[in-house]
Amino acid sequence: MFASLQARLLALVLLLVVATIAIGALMVGLFHQSATARVGQANAELERACDAISEAYRFYSTGWHGAEASEDSSFRDGLTTVVQFALRQRVGVEGGVWQRNRGSLAYAYPTYEGSGPKTDVPQAELPRIEDINRIAASEGRPSSSRYSAPSQTLLVTACPLAGPIPDLTAWTMTRVMTFAGRAYRQLMTGLGVLLATVLAAAVLLTRLTLSWSRHINGIRASLSAHDLAELPTLPLTGERELDQIVSALNDAGARLAQARERAQDLSVKVATAERLAAIGRVSAGVAHEIRNPIAAMRLKAENALVKGRERHHEALTVILDQIGRLDRLLQRLLNVTEPEQAKLQGVNLDALLQSCVDAHREVAETRGVSLSCRSTVASAQLDPHLTRLALDNLLTNAIQAAPTDSLVELRADVEADQLVLSVRDAGTGPPADIRQRLFEPFVTGRPDGTGLGLSIVREVAEAHRGSARYRMSDSGTVFEMILPWQPS
Repeated sequence: MFASLQARLLALVLLLVVATIAIGALMVGLFHQSATARVGQANAELERACDAISEAYRFYSTGWHGAEASEDSSFRDGLTTVVQFALRQRVGVEGGVWQRNRGSLAYAYPTYEGSGPKTDVPQAELPRIEDINRIAASEGRPSSSRYSAPSQTLLVTACPLAGPIPDLTAWTMTRVMTFAGRAYRQLMTGLGVLLATVLAAAVLLTRLTLSWSRHINGIRASLSAHDLAELPTLPLTGERELDQIVSALNDAGARLAQARERAQDLSVKVATAERLAAIGRVSAGVAHEIRNPIAAMRLKAENALVKGRERHHEALTVILDQIGRLDRLLQRLLNVTEPEQAKLQGVNLDALLQSCVDAHREVAETRGVSLSCRSTVASAQLDPHLTRLALDNLLTNAIQAAPTDSLVELRADVEADQLVLSVRDAGTGPPADIRQRLFEPFVTGRPDGTGLGLSIVREVAEAHRGSARYRMSDSGTVFEMILPWQPS
């Protein structure tokens, strides 16, 4: 009857629909029974009980005259008898007589099922009893209130008493249990129907699971016995949906064999292309890092030739400094497979920053950019060579990005026990699409860039157990290295 998984699932859905309809019908019936009919009947019974107290009181008060009668103890005892007589056959109903500004004059619960007679007004419901009697006395007509709780509904009714004693009202109260009687039996019936429905669905689902498990285990055993590079041809199972998967696997195995042959031909070409690409990236990085020192040396040498012998010493000093920078770069390239290790020593930050600015000043002047440096801390424990390498890269980028007639500032500050080395320029910053990857190798926003400068900055910061970051400020772009710092 159920030849496919779709049909079996449809049967399960139908069973669940039947169960849902049954539960809904039972819940609706329970709601109307308990919340409407039972509460309505109980409320009507309270009104009749209040009328009974009123009739009994009218007969009892015939011989009494004056408001002082309520002070008479025999009168009040008689009121208790009146309430007991009126409620003697009303199961679950309690009540009494109330007078404004004096409270309860009489109370009775003749059908109380406890160990003895109940003679005191329930303290828990006393505020509600006071409210309903006050309303009935002030309005001069019967009044009712309902208070719902998870397991029961409390009903309170009050009605004014006509007679010689002013401001008297009679009140009655009862509780309607939510889960009891016929409503409870309906609930149990609904649960039985639900249980039978769920059991039937479970049996059908179990049969479906066992059948599919048997077929899937057979498929897994066939696949385990063969190399995945050569998928076997799997037999059909007789399950319509499962056979579609088996057919897809068989087709995938045939296409995989064809793809494997093509992949073998392409693997040699890919390996060759990757080696060439790696060589190209390394060459581009070396060219990028070497170009800046060479440009600085060229500019110094040209200025020395133009301005005479008095500039030779300054030019040679800068050229030697740049040669040292090239030597450090080449040494770093030779040790590229090893993590960078910072050799910490005490460094005068004013001198370090000033030497960095001096090395780039002439290049900056050719682009119409001014350089300045400022340090709010005298010294720190750093690797001077690595730090100089990182700051040179940041200054080079800032000079290229800064607009004409603007200022590039190199600063050293201490913030929250951390040394912050920052380079600030008035440029618009890198393109938005690469800002999240700025410090990754080969990521650049310039057509002539290689994307190695900022990756070197990050590596230097991490070698000092710090970090590098980029942010925009009101005045432009800021690149920072945040390094550990302790006061000397």
